[in-house]
Amino acid sequence: MAHPRRKRTGAAAFVGVAALALTACGGNGDSDSGDGGDAAAGSSEIDCSVYEQFGDLSGTSVSTYSSILSPESDAYEAAFVPFEDCTGVDVQPEWSSEFEAQIVVRVQSGNAPDIAFFPQPGLLQTVVRDTGSVLPVFEETEAVIDENFSEDWKAYGTVDGTYYGFPNSSNSKSFVWYSPGAFADAGYEVPETWEDLIALSDQIVADNPDGSVKPWCAGIGSGDATGWPVTDWVEDKMLRDQGADYYDQWVNHDVPFNAPESLAVWEEVGSILRNEEYVNGGFGNVQTIASTTFQDGGLPILDGSCFMYKMASFYAANWPEGTNVAEDGDVFAFYFPANEGATEKPVLVGSEFLAAFEDRPEVRAFTTYLASADYANLRAKEGFGFVSANLNLDVNNVESPISKLAAEQFQDPSALIRFDGADLMPGAVGSGSFWREATAWIAEGKDTQDVLDAIEQSWP
Repeated sequence: MAHPRRKRTGAAAFVGVAALALTACGGNGDSDSGDGGDAAAGSSEIDCSVYEQFGDLSGTSVSTYSSILSPESDAYEAAFVPFEDCTGVDVQPEWSSEFEAQIVVRVQSGNAPDIAFFPQPGLLQTVVRDTGSVLPVFEETEAVIDENFSEDWKAYGTVDGTYYGFPNSSNSKSFVWYSPGAFADAGYEVPETWEDLIALSDQIVADNPDGSVKPWCAGIGSGDATGWPVTDWVEDKMLRDQGADYYDQWVNHDVPFNAPESLAVWEEVGSILRNEEYVNGGFGNVQTIASTTFQDGGLPILDGSCFMYKMASFYAANWPEGTNVAEDGDVFAFYFPANEGATEKPVLVGSEFLAAFEDRPEVRAFTTYLASADYANLRAKEGFGFVSANLNLDVNNVESPISKLAAEQFQDPSALIRFDGADLMPGAVGSGSFWREATAWIAEGKDTQDVLDAIEQSWP
């Protein structure tokens, strides 16, 4: 069922409050759309003149479809209001927990939305190829995308050489969670290289000879998706050890999954995840990693049973209520370090992607808005940990400290952005054999080469 529309009285209140906030911080002069001084239709938050190129849009509507649910969906609707006020377009969002199961069915039955929010690019690619109904990114929208996103991101919305989708909400997976207080009390410093990370892990082992405190805690349980956190470890380390070109070949299966380079990366990951001296703080031995959910995996940091937990920026939502997530708080995160001597900062990311199914002026206008810095900044102010890879996002508008840290990673000139490899691989591998074999690698101690051979053999 569609989420109830935000009432106009609430929308007007939002416009007034956000306009004051924008005025206080210097407006949106850093955005792609100018200073907003020529705003028409009463919205002073965004430059309405940008949308004049699409003609008179009054009385039109645009439908959207997404897996985002309430209350987070309310934040999206609030960020749509300034566009509606500018253009007279009625944005009609539908929020559904059945998105992934229903999107192809709806498209093939002639009930496609105007715009869909795909939770990951692999699904976008599937719908493009299976339905032939997704439209290439509109030229007006692409021009705004080129102003606001790095070139790395365009590749992930491209299918068979055609550009179909662009990012919405994004997250960084290149994080290690820790307790700043526990580090300070023990005299530990945040490691800046992989070598520092291993040295720190060894120091924690030496400082706790009875094994009651471990360097790492981990959890890879996730129902039918159990094993995916291991894939993040492998992907992050693959990017650091073998480089971006090899990573791209590995994701595309231009090199064998069971190649010697891949084996070396898995063994590096195993030096932490399959090391009884390093894991699994607060839970038990290596095998407990498979029976511990990823949601619970980092919690022993709070009671001092472990010092570190590798997990994406979205993990901020999993800490108990009242936990202060901040640089000087109960928990925070540091960058999963690159190897010593690296000149770039590899960043593994995940993201939603937006794509259109209908070509009408109002749809073109709304996708152009969704690609803008105006939208990114307004949506960030609405909270729920939203962060965008939009280079013109003002990080001061990002509500949570960890999301702000992710935004800073995205905007770092030395950042080398690569998308979660499992999300880009064929489903039989990325959400199939990769997850299953990674779980067996942990839970059963399956031989690494046998794991890689099995995944290689499963490739379509």
